[in-house]
Amino acid sequence: MGELQSALDALAAEDLDLLPGPALLERLGPLLVLQNRIAAEVTRTVRRCELTGAAEHDGKKTMPSWLRGHGHLTAGEAARLVRSGRALEHLQATAAAFADGTLTAAQVAVIASIAGEAERAAADEQGVDLGEVDRALVAVAEGEAHERLAQVVHHYQEALDPDGVEPDPTEGRRLSLTRQADGSGSGRFDLDAVGFEKVRAAIESIVQASRPKGDDRTRAQQQADALVQLCDNQLASGNLPLLRTVKPEVVLEVGLDDVVDPATGPGAARTGFGAQISAARARWLACDGAISRIVMTPDGVPLDLGRDHRVVTPGLRKAVERRDRHCVFAGCDAPTHWCEVHHLIHWLFGGETTLENSGLLCERHHSKVHHGFRVERDPGGRWRTFRPDGTEILIGPLLQV
Repeated sequence: MGELQSALDALAAEDLDLLPGPALLERLGPLLVLQNRIAAEVTRTVRRCELTGAAEHDGKKTMPSWLRGHGHLTAGEAARLVRSGRALEHLQATAAAFADGTLTAAQVAVIASIAGEAERAAADEQGVDLGEVDRALVAVAEGEAHERLAQVVHHYQEALDPDGVEPDPTEGRRLSLTRQADGSGSGRFDLDAVGFEKVRAAIESIVQASRPKGDDRTRAQQQADALVQLCDNQLASGNLPLLRTVKPEVVLEVGLDDVVDPATGPGAARTGFGAQISAARARWLACDGAISRIVMTPDGVPLDLGRDHRVVTPGLRKAVERRDRHCVFAGCDAPTHWCEVHHLIHWLFGGETTLENSGLLCERHHSKVHHGFRVERDPGGRWRTFRPDGTEILIGPLLQV
């Protein structure tokens, strides 16, 4: 272990800024192999710890609990590591390739699913040579993309039980959403093949729709924006089921003083699900929303509930859609049903809710306009877009102007 640590210290001391691209790749290849070999030794050691009950030495009942507490692994990572260690006892070819560094820990975890107790029993009952299957999967893992390995393993598992009961695909569906301290959120979902296909088709339809030239978002950012746009479309449609007797909507609570103050006002507004956002972001959402007046006592008790005021009437929205046809931000032709009606001069600061003071902006570009960009309509009826530094974004033939 001391020699290994010394070697790693020497690697960490190397100045990578001095190496050109090809030399960096030559360095990376062996490191990936060594990473796999170390992962193989970790897996082998974890299995031996499990067999000897080593976790008891530190007051832990199981190796997964020890790995979570001492190794800082997630529950899923710890479980996969323990399962891989158990499976490798029955998968000699996989174990050998893992030890040689030609397989990754992720690939081993996929192959390990064929060596569970139930899977081994089914293979034995049908006369399947598990060793032959093991060698074939190693060949796939070494020569194909990771997704292909998972597909082959899945086909093998289906072949073990061709006449089994077709499971209800909805029973395995899971979706979990976690809100962070700043109001942002993350999530995870697990879907059956058909459900996943539907989600991908819906998101991909928005990702692939005509978008501005020069879009430098990553694929992950495009898909995240598409998911928000998909929800935005549904919320705007008014066709979602009622939520506690009212149509689902994004609810904000913000003080009047913070609303009319042009400052950012961090943490001044609160959403219906409890997230804290800035007053500036609240003003962006209020640009095309409904405002309810609630007068509160100093103790927070409601005294008077005013009526909802629809900032943009349905008739005005139809007129804006008819005139603009799509998002008016330079280079964007997002359709009207993706768009919100933006006040060129915010109604909070005296802007009137009129056709002349309105313009269609998709969700992404509405956000941009509330973060320094600006759109305006010249006397000739042409929409113009300006960056935060005041320069105009020109598209196509206008670049020559």
